[in-house]
Amino acid sequence: MWSARVYFDRLSSVCHRFVRNITTETRKRMRFVQFEVNGAQKVGVELSDGGDIVDLNGADKEIPDNLRSFIAGGQAQLLRAKSAVESGHHVIKRDDVRLLAPITAPEKVICIGMNYTDHCEEQNAPVPVEPVIFSKFASAIVGPYDDLQYCDETQQLDWEVEMTVVIGKTGRHIKREDAMSHVFGFTVAHDVSARDWQMKKNGGQWLLGKTMDCFCPLGPAVVMKEDIKDPHKLRLWCKVNGVTKQDSSTSNLVHKTEELLVFLSRFITLRPGDIILTGTPPGVGVFRKPPEFLKRGDIVECGIEDIGKTINKVV
Repeated sequence: MWSARVYFDRLSSVCHRFVRNITTETRKRMRFVQFEVNGAQKVGVELSDGGDIVDLNGADKEIPDNLRSFIAGGQAQLLRAKSAVESGHHVIKRDDVRLLAPITAPEKVICIGMNYTDHCEEQNAPVPVEPVIFSKFASAIVGPYDDLQYCDETQQLDWEVEMTVVIGKTGRHIKREDAMSHVFGFTVAHDVSARDWQMKKNGGQWLLGKTMDCFCPLGPAVVMKEDIKDPHKLRLWCKVNGVTKQDSSTSNLVHKTEELLVFLSRFITLRPGDIILTGTPPGVGVFRKPPEFLKRGDIVECGIEDIGKTINKVV
């Protein structure tokens, strides 16, 4: 017969597994989106990738109507969202909403260049010892299925699929062992690039070639980090008109999430809702032989395993 202590330990172990399993199942539903319905912007949770959406604002008036503010609200907002999802109410059909970018007004849009070993190889460039940092403006962000407006200023419009980190809490001088605690989740970005302006004009500065309007389709959802087994072992791809152009794995990242947060926070304060585009794998148009560029009418799909995909038409 078990002693009281052994019985208590066994019971505690069973309860812990039970709670952990419930938490895991709940987190599988925590795919946060921003959407528009009847002219109002709202925050919701996708019940599955591409599935119907729980209207969090309809369920609880205390939940902000933008995801950046929701994230800044921390655990209290997560608990409200969990309760709304578990209620089974306020579910809206996917076809009845317009999906927006999940983050529409971040304080910072930080981008990492040359961050895949195989992308460096395709252009015969050395692998950077330190992360290569540039940025986009928030005005470049558009929704995951919005049209991509072809700017007449460029004749070399290119594609880049990128895993994107969404910051969950403020951090400066972040330690490596604490880095993931500052991450809320991950989403997909299409780092649209005007290669002529990035590489040949404006004194070789990247900014204009990277941040024209519509140059950052984002979404469709921010998947919480707890729902992704390993963000650095995910397949990512880009297709143009159904033809695969990029197909790689985040395992090929040179500087992974923890290292990026440690490095960036040496210089700047990271805040909730900031996004970090972590770089693109090989297969971009400019380094193809001969080079290939997007044209009006093209359909670009950028996808990441376990996260989702953006689909944008060039117009």
